[in-house]
Formats: sequence, structure tokens, C-alpha cells
Amino acid sequence: MKRVLLLAVFAVSFLCQISAQSQVYEIKSPDKKICFSVKADQESGILYKVSLNGKDVIGWSNTGYRFDEGVTIDYSKIATPYSRPRKEKSEWNPVWGKRSTVRDVYRTQPFYFFLAGPDSFGGHVELEVKVYNEGVAFRTNVGLYTKSTYEEPMPDTDWAAVEQTDFMFADDYTAWYYNGERHNIGPEKLSDANGERLPLMTIKAADDLYLAVHEADLSSEGWPMRLNSEAGETKFSIIPEKIKSNRSFYGAWRVIMVGQTPGDLVDSHLLELLNPEPQGDFSWVKPGVYLWDWRIDGAVWEGYHYGMNYDSWVKMIDFAAEQGFQGLVLDANWYGPEFEKDSDPTKGDKARDVQRIIKYGKDKGVGVWLYLNDVAGTNYPIEETLAQYEEWGASGVKYGFMNGNPQEKNRKTQEITALCAKHHLMVDYHDYPVHPFGQMRTWPNAVTREYCKAQLDGRQIFQPKTFVTSAFVNMVAGPIDQNNGFLELHQGRTTRKDNNQEVPSTVTGEIARTLITWSGATVIPDIPEYYQKYPSLLEFLSAEKQPWQESITLAGEIGEYIVMARQNKDGDWLIGAATNEDERELEIPLSFLGKGNFTATVNTDADDTHYRTNRETFRTEAPKTVTRKSVIKIRLAPGGGACILIKK
Repeated sequence: MKRVLLLAVFAVSFLCQISAQSQVYEIKSPDKKICFSVKADQESGILYKVSLNGKDVIGWSNTGYRFDEGVTIDYSKIATPYSRPRKEKSEWNPVWGKRSTVRDVYRTQPFYFFLAGPDSFGGHVELEVKVYNEGVAFRTNVGLYTKSTYEEPMPDTDWAAVEQTDFMFADDYTAWYYNGERHNIGPEKLSDANGERLPLMTIKAADDLYLAVHEADLSSEGWPMRLNSEAGETKFSIIPEKIKSNRSFYGAWRVIMVGQTPGDLVDSHLLELLNPEPQGDFSWVKPGVYLWDWRIDGAVWEGYHYGMNYDSWVKMIDFAAEQGFQGLVLDANWYGPEFEKDSDPTKGDKARDVQRIIKYGKDKGVGVWLYLNDVAGTNYPIEETLAQYEEWGASGVKYGFMNGNPQEKNRKTQEITALCAKHHLMVDYHDYPVHPFGQMRTWPNAVTREYCKAQLDGRQIFQPKTFVTSAFVNMVAGPIDQNNGFLELHQGRTTRKDNNQEVPSTVTGEIARTLITWSGATVIPDIPEYYQKYPSLLEFLSAEKQPWQESITLAGEIGEYIVMARQNKDGDWLIGAATNEDERELEIPLSFLGKGNFTATVNTDADDTHYRTNRETFRTEAPKTVTRKSVIKIRLAPGGGACILIKK
């Protein structure tokens, strides 16, 4: 909070104060297409609007905070530290992400309003604004100081602030929303929304204009954003929650992403860029493909019965080592029944076998993740548990079923993420986690979370349309754990012990989804033999070597289909395509390739493939030479997909 405090002193001492009654400030994006406007008055407080190419997409809307009685803010004057917006330009090279180099270019301008309160304290409210070519971000920060010394500590008595930020959309656009562990809400007209809606919120404003509303850099004390709207209106408001404090604080960034296509939103790094840079060395974070023991339990192959036991773990580790996969995730109940308080997360049931398999994996160059339920995370000292996992040599933690209200879960998530980083553990949060907000920039060990209904947990609701909707909604918020890649797709139930229902997909669609889904840990759920049954698809899966050098959403429509290209760390290109319940034919230009000739191997659904009746048929075309001028034509069966591997 030192930065806020210093700004407060600076504001009082040096800033130019300008009457706000009729003054409108404009901050334009570097390409001049997006304009963020600000004005203020004593009656309405701070107002903003957003326009694109001179046309409003969000009309005048409120932002800022409403304070307790006795705290007053002078909105009649705006104080600015400099006369015009500054342009900032830099680059970010993430430990892992959608691409190896990210340009961070925007124009910025802070605005200050002076605050006076009881007990001889005062301060300022700062509206901080950044405008990118990819969207806008703004947040309200509160700097406090005692009037006599301009220094903390503040008075002991807490006072309360409530955020009042609206999004007054300029027209009755169409929207989709995150919907927990259910199919997304939408398409829905803004005026048809009535009550609470959860971000991320993706909006189609025109055929060539898409928006997304979310937040970034949520503090550990913050409440995750929720939205509310009344039927017949196009205004959405952040549901207010009280912030009780006697200290300075930062608000979360309120972010409006902008793109010509829904793929532009998927490819954006705006949310991560709004988070602080990491502190310390995270070179130990290893993104990539991970096997999973939960869904192999009960699988049978030529008389061998897979289980969640040491012998099966060895088979999975050997397969991971052969294919160059990063590791194996051990799921619940390895230390005892996960919901019982007496299950000790360091000593229970299979703890000795777990230590053995971690050592076995290390000798093979394969990491092992350990499941940890919130019951054990709460009833046993969490740092001692994580320190023990580090001592054993574990590479990550899958944390499940966190309890608490949204603020409590956010605080706990951030505390555990920091502790995991301290002990060199990657982390994956499941079961209604706090939504992503770009935190993987600050904490590269936060590689994924179940901000969706993971497919193998969600066959009751998972349909092809669910995937090609959530890819443009949930995945825009950050890396998600979908658990795609199940290949025992014959008709009828499987022998798996948990949720043995049929999976409505095709084998090419399943492998394509593992590429399309952005995640630092691509957790795949089947036994080795089902991947070995399809050598060409296994070659594609094994080529998903992170960190990605580049990612491009080549085409797609929300709820219809998506085509994703990613360049792996070796320079090879992989293309995954997936469709909803409809069959479709696509043409994929390869203009993103470099100069020279490449070899493309194309895997597609067969002519008779269908996600309901004939899931395991597919076709591999003979490798062919392609260049950046080539166009690949593919057919996607209903519920199906395609996988294309392109090598130099």
C-alpha cells in the first residue's frame, strides 16, 4: 500500500485540479479505435463510457465506491498528474502461456478525487485507466492518510466502502455467461437477463464486434465479481459487497475486452497483463500433458484390471515416460476417505506407495501430482502438508471441494497458491473454484482450474455444443481443466468404477479438444492401451509440447465450432478443430506458417462417424507437403473434430 499512500501525498501537494462539472476526458487506444471517456460531478460521482470507431458500445455508466456516512468525496474537481494520457510499451515473456512473447502496449491516465473522513483522516480516490487495442481496463484505488502526518496507521475504527460499477450497454446485444458446472447460459438478449449472472460474460455486439466483461488482479481480500441485471434493461451492475477497512486498498481491474471475432477474445492476454509480474524463479514449473488415475479405475484391457494402486501407477508412469508426457495426477482417497476429518494427508492409507511412485517417476523424468481435499487442507496444518509433499518430491497439488463464501475462497486460494509456490508445487483447483483473473502471470504455478464442468465428471450435461460454447466463454477467463481425451467411446457403459456413462464425442474430437483447451496441465483420463490403439492420434497428443510458442484461433463461432492452431516448443504446428452436434466442412488456410515446405498429417472423422452412434471410426490421410499458401479442407462429423500435425 505504500504506492497508494505516496500517490495520496503527491495528489495533495502537486496535482492540478480542474473543474469536473463539464470536463470530459478521453483516452484512446494506441490504434485510436477504442475511446474511454471519463467525467464526474457531485451528484453522479464518476462516470465512464466506451466507444469503438466513434460509436458507443457502453454508454455513460457509474464506477467507484460509495462510502459510509461521514466520508465525503469532492467530485467537483478532477486532479491529474499530467496533462494527457501516456503511452506505455513493453514485452512480457511468460514462463508458459499461449505464446512465448506478449506485447504490452496501452495508453494510461489516472484521475484523483479528494476524500475527507472522520477522526482526522483523509485521502483520495483514484480512477486508474488503461486502454489497449484489445480492450479497456479501469479500477478504483483508495489512498488514506492522517491529515496531520500523511502517514499510516489509520484510526482503529473500520469504515465501509461498496463498489458501484455498472455496464450500460448501448444496445440489446446477445450474451453468454459462465454457469458453474452446467451448460453456459446463452445465447441470451441482454434485456432477457433477470437476476444474477456470473462472469466471464461474452457478448456479440455485431458480426464484426465481440466483447467480454471480466476482472483482473483480484486482491486476496476482494469479492469475486458477480453481475446483476433486471429484465427489460441492458444495464448490468456489479453486485455490491462491503469492504471494511481502515487502510488503503486497490480495487480489481474491471475489464472490457474487444475483438472483431470471438477468437480474438480467446487469443488475448489482456487479463494476465493486468496482473503484477512474478516475484522469484518459476523455471521449475513444467506445463504439459498429464495422465490421471481417477478415470482408469476399473478399466480392463486383455485381462488386466486397472486401479488406483501402485502397480497401475507404474504402468502409467512408464507410458508417460515413453511419450514425453510431464506426469501423472493421483486423485482422491489416496490418504483415506477424502471427506473424513481423520484422513491424514501425509500419513494415511497409501502414503508409502505414493512416496515410492514419486521416486519411481523421478527416475523416469515424470512428475507426480497429489490430490488434497479441503477437509484435510483445513483440519491439518496446510503448510506442513505442502512442505511434506515437497520433501517427497511431488510436482503439484490438485485441490478439491474448497468451502467458504466467495471472499473466503478467494483468500484461501491465493494463500494456498503462494504456499505451493514456496514449496515448488504446481496447483489445480477443482469443484467450483474462484474464477481465473489472470493470476497465472503473478503465480505461474497456478497452471489450471476447473472453471467449467470437467468433461469426465460432466457426462450428464456435457454435449458437443457445451465445449464449443465454453471455449469462447470460460476459457477466455484463463486456463481451465477440461479432462478431455477419453477414447473408450464404444456404445454402452464402460467398466470404470466412477461415472461409467457413454461419452458423446468422437476419437478425433476428443484429441482435438486436448489441444484447443488452454491449460498449463492438460490432464487426460484414459489408459495407455486406448491411446496406443490410435498411433496417429497418439503422435498428435505427444506433440503437445509446452510451453507454446504461438496460439491462433483460426476460426469459430460461439456454440458452433472452433479451429485452434498452436506451435509447440519444437516449432511444430498443431491444429485442432471441434464442432457442435452439426456436421460441417471447413477450409483452413495455412498462412500462419513460415517460409518453406512442411509435411502435414491430417486426422479426421470417417464418413460414417457420429458422436452418438459411431464414435471410434476415423481416417488418417497420407502425409502431404504444404506451404503457407496451402488450404486444408476437412469434414467434421456431428460432435466430431480433426487433428492436423504440421512439421518442417
